[in-house]
Amino acid sequence: MGRQGVSAALRSQHQIHLLGRPVGYHLRRSARRTLGLTIDGRGLSVAAPLRAPHSAVEAFLKAHDRWVLDKLTALAARPQAAKLAVVDDLSFPLMGTPCRLTLSRGRAEVRWIAADADDNACLMLRCTTRQSPAECLKRALQARALSYFEGRVAEFALRIGVPVPPVGLTQARTRWGSCSARGIRLHWRLIHLSPDLIDYVVAHEVAHRVHMNHSPRFWALVAQVIPDVGGARLRLRQLGRALPEFIDAAEPAASSID
Repeated sequence: MGRQGVSAALRSQHQIHLLGRPVGYHLRRSARRTLGLTIDGRGLSVAAPLRAPHSAVEAFLKAHDRWVLDKLTALAARPQAAKLAVVDDLSFPLMGTPCRLTLSRGRAEVRWIAADADDNACLMLRCTTRQSPAECLKRALQARALSYFEGRVAEFALRIGVPVPPVGLTQARTRWGSCSARGIRLHWRLIHLSPDLIDYVVAHEVAHRVHMNHSPRFWALVAQVIPDVGGARLRLRQLGRALPEFIDAAEPAASSID
């Protein structure tokens, strides 16, 4: 059996009834010794030893039925990221306020226009006929994010008293930022959030240049530059789950006569 065949044999989809409710799950077998459960945005996954009988997997699930159902219910109640089709006149959040997109085709161009009397910014985006509007918008936002983040990192480095580190972007699934000896990386989608929440993440990562841990001294340092650390953490957890994802609009079907 080839490598793809082995991989397919070790991964499979199943369904079980827990307390009368049908629940689908993804089963993955590996050289582990114990059974384990994971629930995330992809649903329920079960990790099992290679030789564990399927009856043992289902018995394990039934032994944890209430936990599984409670977690799945909580997951379903979470705000979900809105999938926004990138079309002309789209409104999307930019630093906590609406930004209107003017989209056209032609020679590639990105032009940001400052907020108007209604506090709405505008992005004039021109894509070539071969470019994906969603990818063009994403790249424009990433460039805007990097420029803004570099300024905020420099500001907080000055306030905390550390050298200004290099800044890069990330799109990690579960982390808003990271700090290492090479510098600080921040998730580009933070640019959708209000400046105070961006500052909280920036200050958090810059503080790691002093304390590479989450000790009381670390949090005390963050609190010196962020007035409401607890409130910022809670709002980031709530609002961060619902940030938009951009997709291309479906092209209209071509008409034809045979």
